[in-house]
Amino acid sequence: MRNIIPVILLLAVATTSCNKMLDEKIVTNVTDDFYNTPAGFQTAVNGSYVSMRNFYSTERGMTLTETGTDIITNGSDGDFKYTSQYTSQLDSRYAHVREVWNSFYQTINTCNVVVDRADKITDLDEAVKKKGIAEAKFCRAHYHFVLMEMFGAIPLRMKENTEILREAHRDSVAAIYDAVIGDLEAAATDLPVTQSEWGRATKPAAEHLLSRVYLTRASSPQAKPGDYANAAKYADMVIKNYGFKLLADVGQVWAQGKENNEETIWAAQYTTDPLYGYPDNNACRFFLMQYDVLKGMKRDLPNGTPWKRFRPTSFLLDTLYKDRVHDVRYEKFYNVLWRTNAPVDNLKNGDTAVYLPGYDVSDAVIASKPYMLVPPRLYTEKLYPSLNKFADALRPDNQASGVRPFIAMRLAEAYLIEAEALMMDGKKQEAADLVNVVRWRSARIGATPAETQANHDAMTVTAANMNIDFILDERGRELVGEQLRWFDLTRTHKLLERVKLHNEQARNNIRPTHVLRPIPQDQIDRSVNEFPQNPGY
Repeated sequence: MRNIIPVILLLAVATTSCNKMLDEKIVTNVTDDFYNTPAGFQTAVNGSYVSMRNFYSTERGMTLTETGTDIITNGSDGDFKYTSQYTSQLDSRYAHVREVWNSFYQTINTCNVVVDRADKITDLDEAVKKKGIAEAKFCRAHYHFVLMEMFGAIPLRMKENTEILREAHRDSVAAIYDAVIGDLEAAATDLPVTQSEWGRATKPAAEHLLSRVYLTRASSPQAKPGDYANAAKYADMVIKNYGFKLLADVGQVWAQGKENNEETIWAAQYTTDPLYGYPDNNACRFFLMQYDVLKGMKRDLPNGTPWKRFRPTSFLLDTLYKDRVHDVRYEKFYNVLWRTNAPVDNLKNGDTAVYLPGYDVSDAVIASKPYMLVPPRLYTEKLYPSLNKFADALRPDNQASGVRPFIAMRLAEAYLIEAEALMMDGKKQEAADLVNVVRWRSARIGATPAETQANHDAMTVTAANMNIDFILDERGRELVGEQLRWFDLTRTHKLLERVKLHNEQARNNIRPTHVLRPIPQDQIDRSVNEFPQNPGY
């Protein structure tokens, strides 16, 4: 922490098109005194969000949260397969943990600038001050919480660094929880229900994050009486108090250009402005199979740039998405059909070029088709159903990074958080009722009312279904790819069990060590005192 300076990458606000959103612009050539002015205060508030872009929709964030789990494993490409496979290369030199650690602590310091200096700015409007402090506390809590989930005991930074610090110490996990909850409770009190600029923290976003934090602490050694009840309470407040609604079509939740919908609670912002775009916004690339080398296909913007980083496990496809008759989520979330965009031989533009039916077919049937037919037994690290939640056809070109926001909190998760908390408190029927709301939304609409009702009934679960493995299965079906899975498995103490059962690439290597990430080596090296590493690294 010795190299952290007081304010790094402080940003200002702009608007784009007709939809006002939080847009971060780098401010340079300013002195420290600038942040003691109303303009500097607002710049620091905006800078409190900067590390959201370092984490959400980036390769580092996705790799640390999705791959190496029971539902996502590695594709053929990328430099960080060892994270997915838990091999010996996953150590303290790992670039992603260093980047997240350094970025988060730098931005935590920016948050501290807001909180510590606000009362010293004599001409700062009181309402602006109150809201700005609340936004900074929301961001500070978010960063501390994610760091704690990844690394366990971490340095708790609640005051601005005004000089170089040569010592750093790991504070207790209990203290981190208390600080995070304190920040979020204060933020929830002072934040508005809505903001004119989309992407700023709001009261329901703070309450949603509180529900996650309480749910996580409830199953930890630091658990306190009432944690599950508080998780359920805050999730219920988000569900009932602010007019959020589950979209009728689950496939529209992530529709590009419609991310600011009735189901979205909070999203990390990106922009189409090339001057202020962020080069690491690449979730649109990570889950795609290598379609562009196949007969009749070439790379284009609608189909995306296939980086082949992450692919679904057989467990996700064959077990969690086994029901494709009544449940539409597999067909809504995954691309399995590619149409010809490079005519060749008997394939014309728009003809089927590649189809992954999701069930086995004989070699004779495969040979009879003019297109490439790929049953599950022929899936490889380059050829597999591709998650489409982050598809981004509005990039300027195939080399450009993504421009769309990343939905980090949405209403379906609030239902599943409350369901899990109630289930763990013994209220299984109430939990089932909440899970059913999420499941019924994804029940297939039939050709007749009777068919629709039959699908609805088939999607209905009961109190007898309620256990932690079912909840994890349901979260996998609904929230796949949304940077929650590794946290879900570590939170519920299921990472080792479920990876060993369901991830062929990782099962032989994963160890108890891997429920935490390694402390970055440069943090250890730059501390003059002994800074302990996590066990096993």
